[in-house]
Amino acid sequence: MKRRLALWAARTATADRLARGSAVVWRRRADALTGWVRAGRRGDLTGWRAALGPLFRLLILGAVAVVVWASVRALPWLMWLLTGWWLRAAWKAGRSAPDVPAEEPAGPDVDAVRALLLEAMGEGDAVHLRTVLAHLQQRGHGEGWTVGDLRARLEALRIPVHAKVKAPGSKSPTRGVRRADLAPSPAIVEETSTAPSTAA
Repeated sequence: MKRRLALWAARTATADRLARGSAVVWRRRADALTGWVRAGRRGDLTGWRAALGPLFRLLILGAVAVVVWASVRALPWLMWLLTGWWLRAAWKAGRSAPDVPAEEPAGPDVDAVRALLLEAMGEGDAVHLRTVLAHLQQRGHGEGWTVGDLRARLEALRIPVHAKVKAPGSKSPTRGVRRADLAPSPAIVEETSTAPSTAA
């Protein structure tokens, strides 16, 4: 009986790790492809001309998908290779994937998050989410997070995340946060405005 329970627990842990890892791999691939397509938009153009880059990249992705589909149809054993690659990536990602329900019993203080974003931003007017994530992980936070995880947490705190942000030192715009959106919460502003003046 104990052996059966141990075997069942091992299988459950394996399935859970693969499920969490698959979610992480999916988010990473989706974020990477979405970012690559959006990066094709040229900031020096307007209208339909500016959208030609992303459309061209979408066509490339579509062509790659057709080639992969045709290859798998012609050589079905390729599906085993793709499945093996996915399982390996999911297994590795599942090792460090955060268990969200157990990890976040209480939400972080929004003002502390704003302060952290301003710290990562430095003297600039904006910061990319990937820069914020690296800033977090250097301080031992957000281990196993992706840019998509960070974006979801910021949006849950009602901190606006923009799809096309040009940060200082970056070559192309990508998803990020702007300084103009990080104003203090109304409670802090009200407390500051109602505080008695000490001026003579």
